[in-house]
Amino acid sequence: MIVSVSIPEALLRRVDESAERRGFASRSEIIRQALRYFMAEYEELDRVHGSVIATVTITYRKEREKPYMLGAHHAYGGIVSTFLHAHVDEQNCLEVLVVKGRAERIRRFIESLLTREEVMQVKTSILGPALHDLATG
Repeated sequence: MIVSVSIPEALLRRVDESAERRGFASRSEIIRQALRYFMAEYEELDRVHGSVIATVTITYRKEREKPYMLGAHHAYGGIVSTFLHAHVDEQNCLEVLVVKGRAERIRRFIESLLTREEVMQVKTSILGPALHDLATG
């Protein structure tokens, strides 16, 4: 099946360079591999249930007009235990969040991040059941 996808020119250059450097036969093959990686990571998140502790690492472009990340922290404040914010450079930020709560709510938070245009990467590490579950189980 053939699917057309719109990719910004700068990202496409990076895809081409990476494909060549890593020995992929074509753009299609590196994009298929990236999609497999994405699906595996987020299917794992779908399998988690109950109370969990996780870290969420986010890289995003600064948006002075739309400070979305601050709004996201407030909207999901009940699960964000703490966070670290760093300015990577003049245009980009990195945040590492420790989140604790129901897996379903954490999943919704992560999905809300993934759909934002300014968000470049979201990496999640599920650390397992919340500590109180470990202590009682």
